[in-house]
Amino acid sequence: MEEFMAKWENSRAFTLEAIETMPNDLLDYKPHESAMSFKEQITHIGGAMASICQGFLMGEEMGFDHKVEPQTKEQMSAFINQCYDYGKKTIASLSQEEMEEEIDSFAGKITRRQMVGLVDDHTTHHRGAAISYIRANGIQPPAFRGL
Repeated sequence: MEEFMAKWENSRAFTLEAIETMPNDLLDYKPHESAMSFKEQITHIGGAMASICQGFLMGEEMGFDHKVEPQTKEQMSAFINQCYDYGKKTIASLSQEEMEEEIDSFAGKITRRQMVGLVDDHTTHHRGAAISYIRANGIQPPAFRGL
């Protein structure tokens, strides 16, 4: 869990760096009409993280609206921080037995541990899309953060 939480904080920092790197006038940029905008990609990361943590990882009341639609970089960063804080608290509170428990989910019957991995992979997927939007606009994206 300690190793995962270090990775979680790295993921938060990487997401916040992506938000900071994208210029304000490009927050609504999307490479194709069928794609999410940069702002939507980032908002989706946080909203899905919070929703999955509450719905499948035994999260308590969030204390914030996970369906909010931030409009500025400051609002996006604040929202992402709330979601990462909520996810961290939720995941860290799971016992070994709760992590190993099988649950029914949109991904089928999986363990909570697998759901934690799914949240992490989902975040990586959408952050990667957002970073490609930065690069598509001729801007150097933040450096990769791994573990």
